[in-house]
Amino acid sequence: MFNWDDLLKQGEYISPEELRERADSLNFDDAINIQYTSGTTGYPKGVVLTHHGVLNNGYMIGKGMGFTEKDRLCIPVPFYHCFGMVLSNMACASNGATMVIPAPAFDPEEVLKTIEAERCTAVHGVPTMFIAELNHPNFSKYDLRSLRTGIMAGSPCPIETMKEVSSKMHMSEVVIVYGQTETSPGVTMTTTKDPLDKRVTTVGRVFPHTELKIIDPDTKKVVALGEIGEICARGYMSMRCYYNNPTATRQAKDEHGWVHTGDLGSFDPEMFVHIEGRLKDMVIRGGENLYPREIEEFLHQNPKISDVYVIGVPDEKYGEELMAWIILNKGETMTEADVREYCEGKIARFKIPRYYAFVETVPITVSGKIQKFKMKEMAIEMLGLQAVAQIKTA
Repeated sequence: MFNWDDLLKQGEYISPEELRERADSLNFDDAINIQYTSGTTGYPKGVVLTHHGVLNNGYMIGKGMGFTEKDRLCIPVPFYHCFGMVLSNMACASNGATMVIPAPAFDPEEVLKTIEAERCTAVHGVPTMFIAELNHPNFSKYDLRSLRTGIMAGSPCPIETMKEVSSKMHMSEVVIVYGQTETSPGVTMTTTKDPLDKRVTTVGRVFPHTELKIIDPDTKKVVALGEIGEICARGYMSMRCYYNNPTATRQAKDEHGWVHTGDLGSFDPEMFVHIEGRLKDMVIRGGENLYPREIEEFLHQNPKISDVYVIGVPDEKYGEELMAWIILNKGETMTEADVREYCEGKIARFKIPRYYAFVETVPITVSGKIQKFKMKEMAIEMLGLQAVAQIKTA
């Protein structure tokens, strides 16, 4: 690595001719990054993003927070993720703001300590990070009055948490960005100028130079204003493709260039976007995308298990938790502890389901398709999660 002064000195050894030759060989639409993300199958896919998409997305996100050279952003989110890469670092670099790194890995008290010591004006995080900071026993010891804005994103944002962050952390201009890796990643954003109720209950309006439509998942036709459908986006921020995966590319990006997000949403009369749920069989636990099929396929390898289905159930802390519905082979017995022991050390700890149901059947349609939405409804009753399921998110 080079420090800034050393980097500038490198330019002294490059002739104008060499610089022009290199510049002429580049195009702003060239691919700059392959950002790996798990798909609906649970297997990683390389999202090919461009200079134009990443740079401009970060620039507009910075503008949405009102960033200038006077701002100092505390960044506890990982840089390998689009949150850290674009919403944080690129937003700062393209708007002249300072990047402040509190620790090698997330530590709530280090974040609080850094905000006070560096007089940060903004801080980013997924909801679980903000909850950890708010609930830290030493929270009241730190002076956070330098804060004014920041982004809560990565998973559905509880409205009450947004309100607490706004008041207790002095982030009166906290905002939300919605999108996905395939869109560089932002397509909608609340801004510091939006009313508080819009900033805590919606994911904002569509970015400039970005098209958004909401379609009926079956007919693919645009739905009427206020109706729920699948969110599709198109524009400079769209991914080029999935690296070496044309089949997956065609499934996610249609012939007209629309990226199909798999998320369900609606427009309100003021054109703010509300997220209503997900078409994809995906669980977002504390900002991490978890894909049931990957976990199901792993558990299927256990000789005692005949069939297994993994779903997401509401959770106050993480937004969602995993639950496994397990059908055992005849004559076999198994406990929750047995399943956890089987998983330990073989799959990532955050992919091990928290809840289990040992059943003989699961709800299916007349055509034999598994009805996971019914399983979720049954699980909420079974686990007594009715109150948590009522928590509203933006």
